[in-house]
Amino acid sequence: MEKNKKTSIAVITARGGSKRIPGKNIKPFLGRPILLYSLQAALEAGIFDEVMVSTDDETIASLAEDAGAAVPFLRSPDTANDYATTTDVMLEVLDNYQKIGKDFDYACCLYPTAPFVSAEKLARAMRMLDDSGADSLLPVVRFSFPPQRGVVIRDGLLSFRWPEHMFTRSQDLEPFYHDAGQFYCLRTDSFRRQKRLVMDRTIPMELSELEVQDIDTEADWKIAEVKYQVMQQEAKTGRKE
Repeated sequence: MEKNKKTSIAVITARGGSKRIPGKNIKPFLGRPILLYSLQAALEAGIFDEVMVSTDDETIASLAEDAGAAVPFLRSPDTANDYATTTDVMLEVLDNYQKIGKDFDYACCLYPTAPFVSAEKLARAMRMLDDSGADSLLPVVRFSFPPQRGVVIRDGLLSFRWPEHMFTRSQDLEPFYHDAGQFYCLRTDSFRRQKRLVMDRTIPMELSELEVQDIDTEADWKIAEVKYQVMQQEAKTGRKE
């Protein structure tokens, strides 16, 4: 992206409130606040003109600044409540930067509970977006079991949602994917127009199951720590993730 002299910002969205896991965004993950994993990956990627944390919490802001991120402003009440979307947060960030004379061609929205993100992945994702000319890039992971062979419960009984695939071989079914829940790479002019993260022209970046874990419960947290350790061990022994 340097060849075109385009500017980019990484935004880590770290709200203070969390009901299911109190203090989730700064809870220790293998001994270190989980927020620092995303933050360090963004800083080490070496491709962002600005790495900032969007938060409403002074403790999170202080931690982020000590780690090398910018926190030029705190979130407004409108984007710090339970109903604000990530899109709302990103638009506010871009608007506030614009008010102080800073515009960015690209933005990368990073979740604070994404320890599997690495500097290399972020750099590769931003290159993919730039080279493709697409509006956005979304990391995805394939469903381990084909959804076409899923069942539903109706009146207490099981039935296939799509009976026509009852005996279809898994390898003959089209793969389905879902959001990995880690980051989004955006072309900011497209994002301002469309006001959504998954835009008209969104390209995928496929990740393995080992690199992906939703962290919504304490059990999820423990699973994520185990997966992270396995991933790190595989990296040390030279195996691919």
